[in-house]
Amino acid sequence: MEKIVLTPPLDNEKLKKLKIGDTVYITGTIYTARDAAHKRLVDLIAAGEELPIDLAGQIIYYAGPAPNKPGKPIGSIGPTTSYRMDAYAPTLMRRKGLKGMIGKGKRSDEVKQAMKETCAVYFGATGGAAALLSQCVKSAEVILYPELGPEAVRRLEVEDFPVTVINDVHGNDLYEAAIEQYNTENV
Repeated sequence: MEKIVLTPPLDNEKLKKLKIGDTVYITGTIYTARDAAHKRLVDLIAAGEELPIDLAGQIIYYAGPAPNKPGKPIGSIGPTTSYRMDAYAPTLMRRKGLKGMIGKGKRSDEVKQAMKETCAVYFGATGGAAALLSQCVKSAEVILYPELGPEAVRRLEVEDFPVTVINDVHGNDLYEAAIEQYNTENV
């Protein structure tokens, strides 16, 4: 099987080829943001203001990293539970072109519908592997809302950052498929 590598900004043609369960390696720029930063971004959109970053084709990693150790660009950086961003994600996809999200856990029906409409994907990062994931981060810079501390928006340069497709652009859901498969095989 061929290694799937994505480099943001993402385009619809590459995203349409992804299927739930695919392992993908991201190389390039991604952004971190959690609920407080998402609220600020969506509030700007609601006020008719421009966002301070261009999210078209980009990926947001739902993470709040630990402080970095000397000589390292970032500390441990594990995924945050994604449903906390569900109130904001559809707006960022529909109005600003966000194409990818990384986190852990299920997404709401509204978020899954917005992914189908906008050709966006939700990736899962392995919870509990935060120290290993940090090794894929080559540089990190706070670019927005530094007063939020770990929840500030960061621009990360990553190399071979491993994720799994949880929700694809076709409306498929890895969690639901796994439950269905289990129920079918264990009847």
